[in-house]
Amino acid sequence: MTTALPLWFEIGSMIVLVAILLVDLLLIIKRPHVPSMREASIWVGVYVLLALVFAGALFLLGDAQHGSEFLAGWLTEYSLSIDNLFVFVLILGRFAVPYAYQQRALMIGIVLALIFRGLFILAGAAIIERFIAVFFIFGAWLIWTAWQQVKPGAHEEEGDSWIIRQVKKVMPFSDHYDGGKLRTTVDGKRMFTPFLLVLISLGATDLLFALDSIPAIFGITQSPFIVFTANVFALMGLRQLYFLLGGLLERLEYLKYGIAAILAFIGVKLILHALHENELPFINGGEHVPVPDIDTWTSLGFIVVAMAVATVASIVKVRREAAAGGEKLHLGAAEPHEKP
Repeated sequence: MTTALPLWFEIGSMIVLVAILLVDLLLIIKRPHVPSMREASIWVGVYVLLALVFAGALFLLGDAQHGSEFLAGWLTEYSLSIDNLFVFVLILGRFAVPYAYQQRALMIGIVLALIFRGLFILAGAAIIERFIAVFFIFGAWLIWTAWQQVKPGAHEEEGDSWIIRQVKKVMPFSDHYDGGKLRTTVDGKRMFTPFLLVLISLGATDLLFALDSIPAIFGITQSPFIVFTANVFALMGLRQLYFLLGGLLERLEYLKYGIAAILAFIGVKLILHALHENELPFINGGEHVPVPDIDTWTSLGFIVVAMAVATVASIVKVRREAAAGGEKLHLGAAEPHEKP
């Protein structure tokens, strides 16, 4: 990058962004509720607008490279976060989390995602600084992950995961929830509630997704600040998006193909960049390999097109299926008839 961002802007931005997420979490803990479609729509729009304003600030205080890298990174991480959210939906459904407390579970899952991604960002930046050839590994991992996205049975899992089975062996759990509590008393015996299993499952999922998302964004930018802020903005508004989309999220059938295309594209880009900057003695005698190096604007264009095509194609199919079955397409989350 040719222009350095002001230090006050970097420090101030990170403090404000983390504070927003923490305040959001505290509000949910104090007042758990199911947001209306209007409320969810407003907050999703506010967070997207904040990301665009932040991108504008990067263009003004930095340069076009800062701004374009943030936009490409944010869109990539946002698409992966939506995929992460889809798995959250499966987890919340499998454990039958009371509806009013799904917000709390989602927000805790988002905070855990931020923590894991922050740790991976620090580790990834340190590794790249010392060993640029790690991009070969990152690239191969993303291409393999892209295949995992589209292969039959992706995201489908029957029964408890291995880690949940191990936890159940060593800790006593009740069969029912006690509001949003982690522990309860059953027949005079202290036990953990299924809510703890939900949080463990969300944390394990966050860890796996961090393994995909961090190499993906490092394929767009090597700036730890942009990597971190893109991840935070991508995680903002996800819980509101969950309630906004509701059951439609599970029916966006082609979304996984768009995400897979993005991962494969960035994987190829990483391998090409590693070849372009090659220093490995067993490849071309340790000399740089004359291959094209994909620029950020090309990456941004591909990401936008891939997600737009996948989303539009999914919505068109959902509408056709709904019309054929005489079903009314419902965007908001359907609130069950239950008391938490």
